[in-house]
Amino acid sequence: MAQPGNSTADAPSPNPNEKLVKVFDSEQESEALVVKGLLDSAGIDSDLTSSSLVQDAFPGLGGMIILVREEDAEAARGLIAEQRRSPAEEDETAEITIIEEPPPKA
Repeated sequence: MAQPGNSTADAPSPNPNEKLVKVFDSEQESEALVVKGLLDSAGIDSDLTSSSLVQDAFPGLGGMIILVREEDAEAARGLIAEQRRSPAEEDETAEITIIEEPPPKA
């Protein structure tokens, strides 16, 4: 069991005494984790928490929300919106031309 004051996560979380603002929510925990990683990589401290009180019994049920400090909320929302607008750079698909040839005559 973790000692009080010792964090098990590598990234710092916002101080619980600070005013926190919801900047993102999702029914998919995996999507929320990706957005949290995006914010972490931009240097914005965030806290990922469940939006439901039944998390102890049913983890992942009810969705996830991301909270940031009030002064970081505008930058966080802008970063999330920018990421949603920009197309994926690695989404290059090759076009394959299929040529149907008649079977050889015997």
